[in-house]
Amino acid sequence: MLIAFALTPMGVEENGAAYVADAIKIIRESGLPNRSDSMYTMIEGDWDEVMDVVKRATEAVADRVPRVQVSIKIDVWPGMDRPLDGKISMLERRVADNAAAASALDARTAAADADASGVPATGAGPAA
Repeated sequence: MLIAFALTPMGVEENGAAYVADAIKIIRESGLPNRSDSMYTMIEGDWDEVMDVVKRATEAVADRVPRVQVSIKIDVWPGMDRPLDGKISMLERRVADNAAAASALDARTAAADADASGVPATGAGPAA
């Protein structure tokens, strides 16, 4: 299972980064594969492990602020090996495959256009 979640400290005047840093420390110390970016933190593991980490991270922030808003996205994908990196690897392969297919299509289109117009695919003009 892969979970992406964001904690937003509410009711504080200053930047929430100091509060969120407490949560990130708990997440990193969990030993579960994780990655944080500017919008979410993603954690990979089984349901109980991941939800326990989310709960503890939320409580760490809630202990210091009047209110915490939690946004959670969960991807339950049985059989997906290492979803944190596996989904990105799959996407990168598809992007590369699509680029190769587009390049081959461009070459075939250029050759067909040259045949139809009498202009070589290089654009050098008609043959003498």
